[in-house]
Amino acid sequence: MASGTQKAPQGWLQQLVARRVAAAMTSDGPNEQFMQYFQNPIWNFLCDHYFRLDIDGWHRIPDEPSLLIGIHSGGALTIDAWTLVHSWYRHFEGRRILHGTAHDVLMAAPLLGDYFKAVGVIPASRQGVTAALAAGHDVIVWPGGEQDSMRHWRQRDKAMLFGRKGFVRQAIRSGVPIVPVATVGGHDTVFVLSEGRFLARWTGLGKRLRGATMPIIAGFPFPLAVEILPAHLPLPAKIRTEFLDPIRVDTDPDRADDTAYVDKIYDEVEASIQDGVDRLAKRRSFPVFG
Repeated sequence: MASGTQKAPQGWLQQLVARRVAAAMTSDGPNEQFMQYFQNPIWNFLCDHYFRLDIDGWHRIPDEPSLLIGIHSGGALTIDAWTLVHSWYRHFEGRRILHGTAHDVLMAAPLLGDYFKAVGVIPASRQGVTAALAAGHDVIVWPGGEQDSMRHWRQRDKAMLFGRKGFVRQAIRSGVPIVPVATVGGHDTVFVLSEGRFLARWTGLGKRLRGATMPIIAGFPFPLAVEILPAHLPLPAKIRTEFLDPIRVDTDPDRADDTAYVDKIYDEVEASIQDGVDRLAKRRSFPVFG
């Protein structure tokens, strides 16, 4: 093989992340014993009393497996995402599996990655999402990824998918409807003062960890911190979430290569989420308190 086409060797950090992510690539769903004895009691309390979750739109969810698309916020601990996935499990009593998806760094993190696997979270990769949908499960993807979750607090009510349109192609190829999801409140669980894009470039960690941000946050217990892995305990902000009307896509595989069609569906999904966020944000009187 010519030297120009050889793959550069990975550093130890990338190798560790790759091994941990590969181990979590497939999942049959949550560990039922873990859910019953640990997850459910804790998250029932957090959803009902700590975050005072208000979730609506269950009647809009199609009967068939679906690809849910949303935004999430609140630094490394995207509480709006956690509360949504748990509420789904509770609503369907485990009979309908929703796989959350997470960044490779979080899936590879000690303890946190193991916890994610126990509750049915899979890496946000085409391979994992395709397999889950083919198995008849639902999947939720946050296309904006860490740039979405780490966005500045002033942008907390913006639907930002950052032009990532792979989810449209995924829905076409898997033959499933898209369900947009709107949410507000997650970004009041911690205050992102700066997205730290300069820090990510300057330290080189952004490139190593496949991220563009190293946010500077204000929260509890640290009034000021740089967050790569979780460095805060979430404030008890009120979270509001709503499942929106499903968007059905053309399941002809050729449509996945039709740029104009993919752009049209992407814009429709992003606009739907923004409309939902605007509606939910009007119900908020004060940050944190809701």
